[in-house]
Amino acid sequence: MKEFHLLLFNGNSIFPECILIFGLFILLITDLISDQKDTAWFYFISLTSLVLSITILLFRWREEPMISFLGNFQTNNFNEIFKFLILLCSTLCIPLSVEYIQCTEMAITEFLLFILTATLGGMFLCGANDLVTIFVALECLSLCSYLLSGYTKKDVRSNEATMKYLLMGGASSSILVYGLSWLYGLSGGEIELQEIVNGLINTQMYNSPGIWIALISITVGIGFKLSLVPFHQWTPDVYEGSPTPVVAFLSVISKVAASALATRIFDIIFYFSLNEWHFVLEILAILSMVLGNFIALTQTSMKRMLAYSGIGQIGYILIGIIDGDSNNGYASMITYMLFYIFMNLGTFACIVLFGLRTGTDNIRDYAGLYTKDPFLAFSLTLCLLSLGGIPPLAGFFGKIYLFWCGWQAGSYLLVSIGALMSVISIYYYLKIIKLLMTERNREITPHVQNYRISSSSISKNSIEVSMIVCSIASAILGIVMNPIIAIAQETFF
Repeated sequence: MKEFHLLLFNGNSIFPECILIFGLFILLITDLISDQKDTAWFYFISLTSLVLSITILLFRWREEPMISFLGNFQTNNFNEIFKFLILLCSTLCIPLSVEYIQCTEMAITEFLLFILTATLGGMFLCGANDLVTIFVALECLSLCSYLLSGYTKKDVRSNEATMKYLLMGGASSSILVYGLSWLYGLSGGEIELQEIVNGLINTQMYNSPGIWIALISITVGIGFKLSLVPFHQWTPDVYEGSPTPVVAFLSVISKVAASALATRIFDIIFYFSLNEWHFVLEILAILSMVLGNFIALTQTSMKRMLAYSGIGQIGYILIGIIDGDSNNGYASMITYMLFYIFMNLGTFACIVLFGLRTGTDNIRDYAGLYTKDPFLAFSLTLCLLSLGGIPPLAGFFGKIYLFWCGWQAGSYLLVSIGALMSVISIYYYLKIIKLLMTERNREITPHVQNYRISSSSISKNSIEVSMIVCSIASAILGIVMNPIIAIAQETFF
């Protein structure tokens, strides 16, 4: 009875999460009682629960910060905007999977269950206010990610990717827990974030060698989730071997959730070690930007190229996290992350369509696509140019704002390297665009010569809706970014 009253009293703080849980139950019941051939209901239930959760978040915007469930969960504008980004990722990713699931004959219910459960884990991670809740929510997200990456059980590459992902993910989680246990001990047995800070002050351990051990261990654990160099080894193999809609989902949701976690842990718990964690993250950001973009130049697989490109992109995002204590630092990070979601998912939508119609992932096989499917070629071009930061697209304005805030905060080296790496990234994006637009018959591979547009109207329309939404957002969001920045500036915790 006590637990029921606790849930009733604090239920408002997790109302969006409760909607998702309710959607999961309905999905399971529908799977038990309905005909498996009627798959439209499964997508409808999943998307409806996600849209309702987004709606509730929007209605709760600017409410007073609240700590609930005896200090385990926190609700404020900062957490809410990251929850919104996670829900947005899932809402855009589900339509990408419709045609893929039909063609590969994957089990639809389990796929959607894993997507929604991973979303739920990411949302709880954003609002978690103690070490136990953080770890449970992170593992909820991670376990669903492992299962999704190996969802095509008969594919050898998918099995290999899952095994690497599982082993390295388990190792990184162990290191993260080791760092959290140091915080628990040094603070005198506290688990709430703010209480840990107070405990470190009371025990005079905030400058002890143990804090360095905790900082390094937690950085390694979070660095794996963010695919930071040198903790990125799993990323290219998982991207290449996993189903493409799953890769699209993992490429954004893991970055959003881990960024929310990193921001809160570093800025709250390691407040007394500000210079130290800034230095560590600066090194990781530089390594990620440089190696990610240079290695992407040499890739022949589209998904592996996007894997290394994503590693470079998270290096840019780290600039906002490092300069978050300055004016507009977090706002620039959140703004660019929103743009990155649309740019990246738009690119993956094009890759999903092309892969299903040709069966290839090789960059060379995209040659001449404009002659067969101008709409797909144009959408892919738009998203790639935005990722590269070409004006007047959203990626350009997002990077300019991010770099400007970093420069204002004094991160001159980071911003200079980021700007240089952005120029280098434009080269490998333009190389793909040049292939798309070629009309030379000798360069066009049989995959494009035999290219056929799908006749399935529902699946075709669903994936193209996501592609159109992401392409338009990648083009025009930068022009109307002032309201977005104003909202992002209200998110300080």
